[in-house]
Formats: sequence, C-alpha cells, structure tokens
Amino acid sequence: MPSEPCNNPLPNHVQGVSSEQRRAEHPRGRNDGPTAAAARPSREGSDGSDGLRPEVRSVMAGRPPLRGGELNAAITSALVGIHTEHLGRGPRSASTFHYGHVLVTLMHDVLTAAEKSLTRNNQSQAVDQIRRLFQATMEADFREAVERLTGRKVLAFISGNHLDPDIAAEVFILDAPL
Repeated sequence: MPSEPCNNPLPNHVQGVSSEQRRAEHPRGRNDGPTAAAARPSREGSDGSDGLRPEVRSVMAGRPPLRGGELNAAITSALVGIHTEHLGRGPRSASTFHYGHVLVTLMHDVLTAAEKSLTRNNQSQAVDQIRRLFQATMEADFREAVERLTGRKVLAFISGNHLDPDIAAEVFILDAPL
C-alpha cells in the first residue's frame, strides 16, 4: 500500500497515508466502521478483557498477519475511516507507529468547523468536552479495528486532543508486542 513519509522525526517504521488514499481505501459500509456496530457482540467492559472474538481469530488465521508499514497504514486507514464516519470529515493527515506493546495513531487537523469556531471564541473547554464525548463514542470501533488488524487484545485505550496545534492522539496498549 503506498504511503507518504511522515515529516516528523519519528522512527523509520512510521507510515503516513494521505486523506485521499484513506477515503479510497475505506469506503462507507466497510465492516470496520460504525455500520458494523449492530452486528458487534456486546463487550464485557472497556478493558479488553473479553479477548478476541472467534470470528476475528478465524479471519486472522486465514491470512498472514500484517507487519511493519503495512500494519501501520492499515490501522491508520481504519481509524481515519471510523473518525470520518462519526464526524463527517477525517483529519488532514494521520500516521501510525508501534513499539513493543504500544500502538499510536496521530491525526492532524481533526477539529470540525464548528469546533474551530468555538475555539476562536474562547470556548476551548466546550470543545474539550465535545471531543471527549466523540472519543468515548468511537472507542469500541477503534478497539475492534486494532484488534482485528493486529490479532492482539487492546488492554487500554487512551485518547486525547490538543487544540492548538490541532492534533489528536489515539494510544493503544496491547496484550503482547507486535
């Protein structure tokens, strides 16, 4: 899968994907978006203690696992697609990298026009609250996509936004190193 290099001084295994590539690779209706939410079994809790579902294990067993840049690009594409489904637009750019048990996706220029307007009018606290609600809403879909693509259980999910500059970070702590 083609990718654009990341302009940040991050490790060589960081892969960035343009917004156009993500949209082309993640059309509406794919199973890693919220459209699959109705078919998803209920989770015991948000700590990932339920492990991988049998259908995820069977999908993973049917193909070689993604590694390195291919895995990073696939996760970036899936998370940006989920973000776009929930918020109506994706980030301007995004990249994913992993080291050991930790997987991180950074997204740049994620705020909606309404959120940017609120921020300019000294309503940063309101934007922070809105973002926390969005992140809580997207968490199950994010976890499911990462578990499906990595074959690992997500033990912890940490999500945060910085308003100026406009950057979001999605951090996943996995049950085993990649």
